[in-house]
Amino acid sequence: MNENVILSGLHMELTDALKSIVAEKVERLYKHEDAIIRIRIELERATCSTTHSNEYVAKGHLELKGTTITISSASDDLYKSIDDLVNKLDRGLRRRSRLLKVKRKQGSIADTMHTERYAA
Repeated sequence: MNENVILSGLHMELTDALKSIVAEKVERLYKHEDAIIRIRIELERATCSTTHSNEYVAKGHLELKGTTITISSASDDLYKSIDDLVNKLDRGLRRRSRLLKVKRKQGSIADTMHTERYAA
């Protein structure tokens, strides 16, 4: 597992197989963004006493330069929660990069319009 990935479990024991699956899924995030400082994944088993069913919650914290993306996903299946979490984190990274590109383009357009207005 990458040293920048912190995996913790609440009310459950983390097996080696679970750790390897999470590490494999998280590698996809590093392909999109190289500036990831740290990824914290928290897996939790929440037991509802009224229905006697288990709900698994996966929380992800992506620490990037200047911002932190925090997302959670809940499901009856732990592996489905992990898949949903990684998909949501991936969408968050893509959205962040798209917004940064738009912001850069809008800034340059505004600068050119500003200089054109005063040049005439």
